[in-house]
Amino acid sequence: MEAVSWVRDQAVGINGCDEWLTELADFSKVYLMGSSSGGNIAYNAGVRALDLDFNPINIVGLIMNQPFFSGVERTESELRLVDDRIVPLKVNDLMWSLSLPKGCDRDHEYCNPQNPNVSLIEKIKRLPKCLIRGYSSDPMVDRQMAFANMLEAHGVHVIKKFDDEGYHGVEIFDQQKAQILYDDIKTFIWSFGDKMSTL
Repeated sequence: MEAVSWVRDQAVGINGCDEWLTELADFSKVYLMGSSSGGNIAYNAGVRALDLDFNPINIVGLIMNQPFFSGVERTESELRLVDDRIVPLKVNDLMWSLSLPKGCDRDHEYCNPQNPNVSLIEKIKRLPKCLIRGYSSDPMVDRQMAFANMLEAHGVHVIKKFDDEGYHGVEIFDQQKAQILYDDIKTFIWSFGDKMSTL
């Protein structure tokens, strides 16, 4: 949320504005993006931003690449990939035990977005267009697909990009997958209408 506030401050010129942003940024089209835990953060920040006034910036899209979610009940992909070389289930569980508020389990809303309460559902319905990406050899793929379906069920416009070949963080290791991620993001941003820079 501090990062979103910084962008708003740039848009209104608080403490000056970076010259590059002044010349090139379109503050009326802001996107929140993250990969893995960053995808989870982009979602949760997007939900929190709905309650705040960031005028004149406008968050028009969320980009979540392989968002990192979990839950108490195991999914088929978690069980199938229990000893995954990137995120084995024991490591996944340990990271959540270190990250969640004291006394909470993996069904906490920050970890498992599948059962939102009524007030959260009303916020979810107001989320902007979302791009959600994942790979079949990611232990969290079932959760990512269920998350995308949950958003759609609440009326959110979701673009789903799930690939049969790939694993958690594959873009770090595979240049072709990194290019596909870049192309998916570019296509998503261009889907908002105005012709964008080729940077």
